[in-house]
Amino acid sequence: MTPPEMHTTIDLSRICKLREKPQPFEPGEPLFWTDPHIATQMLACHLDSTVDKASRQPETIERSTNWIATSVGLRPGDYILDLGCGPGLYAERLAQAGLQVTGVDFSQNSIDYALAQAREKQIPIQYRCQNYLELDDPALYSAVLLIYGDFCALSPEQRAKLLANVRTALKPGGCFILDVTTPRLRQKYGLKNGWYAAKQGFWKPEAHLVLEHGFAYPNDIFLDQYIVIEGDGKISVYRNWFQDYTPETIRAELTAGGFEVESLWGDLTGLPYTPDSEWIGIIARKNT
Repeated sequence: MTPPEMHTTIDLSRICKLREKPQPFEPGEPLFWTDPHIATQMLACHLDSTVDKASRQPETIERSTNWIATSVGLRPGDYILDLGCGPGLYAERLAQAGLQVTGVDFSQNSIDYALAQAREKQIPIQYRCQNYLELDDPALYSAVLLIYGDFCALSPEQRAKLLANVRTALKPGGCFILDVTTPRLRQKYGLKNGWYAAKQGFWKPEAHLVLEHGFAYPNDIFLDQYIVIEGDGKISVYRNWFQDYTPETIRAELTAGGFEVESLWGDLTGLPYTPDSEWIGIIARKNT
């Protein structure tokens, strides 16, 4: 006898509501980067050397760390803080250049991997799992790094908090090294609008449906939203916010946060900035 078919009820009214444009920086699922499945997928993206996903490709990371280590006045033995360090791809190279590196990341999964790699390679790096919005390090560091657009994903209130934390962590005259996206990058990729079904994938380990939506806002704010519907009808919404910048807007925000912008670049390999640049690399000094 064939068993009766099981039917799942999907809350279409909720899905329609979620498709409406949210307010800028309205959150989706809280703390979803700590979800065990998503954290595993994220680490795999970090370690995928063939594409620029969670981390850039190894040759770009190598050029960036070489440029940072030699071009912003750092000396062997200086203390460096790498925020959002992930699995330690930048931290390892900077430590091998003679710098004293501390890596901070919100994902215990990435920190565990970074610690294991540091032990295996006998590289002296301090790692800890922490939300960098709760950073309370003293004025110890000659440089603080925030690489690959992390700054862009934060709300205005979070960015102000982060800048205050970075100022506290830096020694007088220390530098804040970060990169941000420009509107050129969004023009290149456009807004998401589609769907796909998967037996398993980045968001969930079991079969699910993903509805992708992109929203544009004034002042170069964008949202990539993913509505994920599981086989039992459960609905989750994941939101990745982006604040794009021009040289004028990033300079103004850093100045208001107590920094003086020393130089702007096309990226953190030392590529010159042009109006067509998709990224801006910034070297900013803590005002004393």
